Amino acid sequence: MREKIMMKSTESDHFYTTDKNKTKMAGRKLEMKKYDPKLKKHVLYKEKKLPGSSSK
Repeated sequence: MREKIMMKSTESDHFYTTDKNKTKMAGRKLEMKKYDPKLKKHVLYKEKKLPGSSSK
């Protein structure tokens, strides 16, 4: 089962939306470096819950 998540920049208010495998990533928060177009450089993005997403 896949869950919709938001990847939020740690240095600006930019975010990406994506999904992750709920069964394999159970209990772990996703962190990765991605390109932030507002800062024009790669920064750390951390997983946040998507507003309005329901948890079952």
